Amino acid sequence: MAGERIEDIDISQEMEGSFLEYAYSVIYSRALPDARDGLKPVQRRILFMMQDMGLRPEKGHVKSARVVGEVMGKLHPHGDASIYDALVRMAQGFAMRLPLVDGHGNFGSLDDGPAASRYTEARLAGAALAMTGSLDEDVVDFVPNYDNQIMQPDVLPSAVPNLLVNGASGIAVGMATNLAPHNLVEIVDGAKHLLHHPDATVDELMEFIPGPDLPGGGTIVGLDGVKDAYRTGRGAFRTRAKVAVEPLGPRRTGLVVTELPHLVGPERVIEKIKQGVEAKKLSGISDVADLTDRKNGLRLVITLKTGFSPEAVLEQLYRYTPLEDSFSINSVALVNGQPQTLGLREMLRVFLDHRVSVITRRSEFRLRKRRERLHLVEGLLIAILDIDEVIQLIRTSDDAETARARLMQVFDLSELQAEYILELRLRRLTKFSRVELEAEQDQLRSEIEALLQILGSPERLREVVSAELDEAAEAFGTPRRTVLTGAVARPARTPAAASSLQVADTPCTVLLSATGRALRVDRDPDASETLRAASRATKHGAISSRADGTVRGELGAILSDGSLHRFTPVDLPLVPGASIAFSAGVALLDYLGVTDKKLRVVGLVPLGGEGEGSGDATASGPPIGLFTAQGTVKRVVLADLPAKPSFEVIGLKPGDRLIGAFPAPDESEFAVVTSDAQLLRFPASSVRPQGRPAGGMAGIKLGADARVVFAGAVPAGAAARVVTVADSSITLPGTDVATAKVSDWSEFPAKGRATGGVRAQRFLKWEDQIACAWVGTGEPRALAADGAARKLPEELGRRDGSGQPIDGAAAYIGAAP
Repeated sequence: MAGERIEDIDISQEMEGSFLEYAYSVIYSRALPDARDGLKPVQRRILFMMQDMGLRPEKGHVKSARVVGEVMGKLHPHGDASIYDALVRMAQGFAMRLPLVDGHGNFGSLDDGPAASRYTEARLAGAALAMTGSLDEDVVDFVPNYDNQIMQPDVLPSAVPNLLVNGASGIAVGMATNLAPHNLVEIVDGAKHLLHHPDATVDELMEFIPGPDLPGGGTIVGLDGVKDAYRTGRGAFRTRAKVAVEPLGPRRTGLVVTELPHLVGPERVIEKIKQGVEAKKLSGISDVADLTDRKNGLRLVITLKTGFSPEAVLEQLYRYTPLEDSFSINSVALVNGQPQTLGLREMLRVFLDHRVSVITRRSEFRLRKRRERLHLVEGLLIAILDIDEVIQLIRTSDDAETARARLMQVFDLSELQAEYILELRLRRLTKFSRVELEAEQDQLRSEIEALLQILGSPERLREVVSAELDEAAEAFGTPRRTVLTGAVARPARTPAAASSLQVADTPCTVLLSATGRALRVDRDPDASETLRAASRATKHGAISSRADGTVRGELGAILSDGSLHRFTPVDLPLVPGASIAFSAGVALLDYLGVTDKKLRVVGLVPLGGEGEGSGDATASGPPIGLFTAQGTVKRVVLADLPAKPSFEVIGLKPGDRLIGAFPAPDESEFAVVTSDAQLLRFPASSVRPQGRPAGGMAGIKLGADARVVFAGAVPAGAAARVVTVADSSITLPGTDVATAKVSDWSEFPAKGRATGGVRAQRFLKWEDQIACAWVGTGEPRALAADGAARKLPEELGRRDGSGQPIDGAAAYIGAAP
């Protein structure tokens, strides 16, 4: 044919070139997130277009199809399905730790997909505003869209460390990425530490970021894989459902699942349980029901057959169903346009460098705008001072060009100032406008000075970055949902009888650190050495309470609100041994599922097992002593307890809280220390045991504005020590000035209950309170609020003597194991 053009090409070269172009497009424009804002291109385009459409949190929702159409038509040259899928994921609370889209309608569940885009509505969530904030202040580069008609941001400013907080997953060509979600508050704390300590190690960062925090909660069992991923970018960990053993009726017990592993739905679990029962891999299960509703959330009830151990059945479920699942971390993201495998430190560093760049560019933009405005304001003030002459000059000019030139010549104005005065409305030339302009001038000069300080001082720039991270954490941070525990030894994955799958019910001791973290120590003939190893294995070596029991037995944790929570120590970190994965223990409040972080665990007690002490001990052990901040004391025998996971053990007065809970047999003595340095010692036998609902009786007579800071029981004839730390209630934060005194218990005389006690430490001139105290046997240890050790005086002081200066303020005192 005329004009026909045929070229011969090498098929191998054409295939190679075409494949490379395709691979490049998938890697850079579709599958991998940018390490700076943690977003893939489609997610970034959705958020940018929704902001451009004005879909702010305070505005109404719009059809998702409208958003999809705008994104597809202007920015994303792909199908509507991929855009809607990305929008849906950013709105799913079970997929994103911090959702960026506020969805209205059926956005799907763990087992079902979402409704079509024409049936759902969407708008930006509050966190998305932090991602897109300051886009109009030249903080990031803009690039053309696919047809070079519209500009779009190359990356979002991202005041939230989105890559780590929400994680990411994607499959490119020859590579893939899979990052776990984390807690925003913890990530911000770790980022701030790295910002001010650039040489911080991964181990130091893990003090702030101990592990992932999955949207659905659950439990992470073993953190060795997490540590590997934080160091190298690759690793794996196991997640378990949160399961409680609850009575379902007379002689019927069930396993109640309230949290599942990440992205595991209840229907999938039910299906696997039914398959396991039919294949005879699972035994002891009579029924399974999904009782999930909007009010109570997830509730999957597994009914057990009579005579089967709940722990053994649960172990089977962990082995053969998705109640235990694995998560593989592969931290691949784009850095400077190149895919890289990043560890925790590298991901934080890329984000911080991005925020430093954003704030630098924003400060330069604001400085430029304020200087321009100040220039115009100064011109206006010049004109207002000689307003009559200005008006006369303009009226006598033939045209605007002549007026502009004469203004510049007569009043020494720039062209911009002269043009601004010519366009000025006469109503601005009032006396009141002059006052406003002078105030604006002062404000602009102050803002310019502040911006110059930011741009001229790297330290000040880091302070701004840190402050804005704090604002994001304050606005969008939530408590940790996922509990981190040590690995639990499990038998091989082969069919076996239920009894062979049980975790051995061996004797153990649970230690509660002064900072609220718990460890499990299996008791053996060399128990003393085991406990010393436990102290070395944990950062927080001061023990505030301990309880003896068995691995699968029940213990009680008494909280400051007067409630007792049952728990089994089977999933607590084990010390020592190869199974140690989280050497600092687990936060016991998280382990108990308590979400109110204002509460504190004040003591551990055995429930129907091995108790401490003797005296009038019953089958439930000796009475438990309770002491409140307002001076109320109570002893209660833990017998005939209700079959509830938690219940009240003392009726507290409004505004009161528990300070201590401890075994208190008749032959022991109560030791009480108050904030005004009074110590009261009286026999435990003077407090008769009461029932659980009782409110107790007067324990100590308190002075004005005084409160109880420590309460405990000392065995009869014990060689105990009294430790007090005094400081000032008005000391400025960061000064960390305090004195401590160690005294002999025998120097304090015994007195009667409800009396005022004797002075335990003489205050120095600047001191007015006892910050913390401890009375007990063994070696005392003091800790700062962050867990750092404080060295106590080695020599014993007089009973009513003053303390000796120590190397900083102390917040906790406990005993070395």
